[in-house]
Amino acid sequence: MSDIVVSKQRTIKEEIKLTGVGLHTGKEVTLTFKPAPENHGYAFCRIDLEGSPVIEADANYVVNTQRGTNLEKNGVSIQTSEHVLAACVGLEIDNLLIELDASEPPIMDGSSKFFIEALEKAGIVEQEAEREEYIVKDVISYTDEESGSEIIVMPSDEYQVTTMVDFGTKVLGTQNASLKHLSDFKKEIADARTFSFLHELEMLLEHGLIKGGDLNNAIVYVDKELSPETMEKLKVAFGKDSIAIKPNGILDNLTLHYPNEAARHKLLDVIGDLALIGTRIRGKVIANKPGHFVNTQFAKKLSKIIKIEKRNKVPQFDLSKEPFMDINKIMDMLPHRPPFLLIDRILEMSDKHVVGLKNVTMNEPFFVGHFPGAPVMPGVLQVEAMAQTGGILALSTVPDPENYLTYFMKIDKVKFKQQVLPGDTLIFKLELITPIRRGICHMQGFAYANGRLVTEAELMAQIVKSK
Repeated sequence: MSDIVVSKQRTIKEEIKLTGVGLHTGKEVTLTFKPAPENHGYAFCRIDLEGSPVIEADANYVVNTQRGTNLEKNGVSIQTSEHVLAACVGLEIDNLLIELDASEPPIMDGSSKFFIEALEKAGIVEQEAEREEYIVKDVISYTDEESGSEIIVMPSDEYQVTTMVDFGTKVLGTQNASLKHLSDFKKEIADARTFSFLHELEMLLEHGLIKGGDLNNAIVYVDKELSPETMEKLKVAFGKDSIAIKPNGILDNLTLHYPNEAARHKLLDVIGDLALIGTRIRGKVIANKPGHFVNTQFAKKLSKIIKIEKRNKVPQFDLSKEPFMDINKIMDMLPHRPPFLLIDRILEMSDKHVVGLKNVTMNEPFFVGHFPGAPVMPGVLQVEAMAQTGGILALSTVPDPENYLTYFMKIDKVKFKQQVLPGDTLIFKLELITPIRRGICHMQGFAYANGRLVTEAELMAQIVKSK
């Protein structure tokens, strides 16, 4: 594996608008790309609804994948999100707010090209925060038994995608497309347009489901005889006097950009749908017969794996190294004394985080009365030890810490996941959720033992000058 290249998050310099028609709703819609802060990710905002509700681009909000990837949160929906999201990923933008005054982005020409152009015009800027990347270490796969579709991701030095499509029709047999470097997305994938088959089109026309396509934004593969009735309906839908089939089996409303445009468009869809994972992926994705259902199921699976790994990610520390603070320095700063001083060392500290250590031994006074036959460290004392570690971070912000005391204001979202037993070494890691203001310190705390997360909690404390 290559060394990790630390890259910064990116957003756009200024907002930019696009106007068009939604493919399925047929409604005129304005889409506005807006810059977003660090760690924001992608989110849609429906400004046509009361309160301008926001729907994050998150796989867990996928409700239906019939004709595109549709998201819903608290009853508010976004339809066909994938072409817009593919453009965001393709330009390696991390944070964006996408405002819409309807439920569906404009279809434009059925590709990502116009979104790419708009975003580039708005200008892409680097932010301070580092980009998070999930490095794939094992093969992860999802198979949809019914359709035979399968997606796998395997280790690779960068994000790559290969799609293999097979529609089992004469007019469109097997096609493949590959993207080796994300930087080639704009040139090789962005302008691949959406497509459909005549048999699907007839059904959609009958149900009044195609409104936005005067169909000049979809490639239509003719996979069956074209009946006179369908011909008439198509003329109306296209707004044309006559319609014919080209020798390559597509309707003559447009010309293919590439012989494998269908496979390239499926690749574009995969990139857009996998944006819903919410984390960049370093790995090679191979999608066999992809579709929105299998793509989004895979995105859900991967985002769950990433969440669990992130939560259980045990920080590695060299315990033989000289600590940042030993017990004497801790006692110079904290007012607590044995048996109530519950940390032995501070391993590292910055202005935003602190890491402490406690060796749990059988000699702890609380083991005398806490399940004497089966000693377990009380959860409340783990939280107290966590708070003492956080207290060091808070007290380090004042010049005379010995003149201050730390008081709890709030403990929230506490979870005890594993028992802590005599012989365990507890590592506490606390990170500021918000900057320290007026002596108030709001922190996310984690406690680890034996390579596992044992306790987590949100803590709020205040440092107050002692009398």
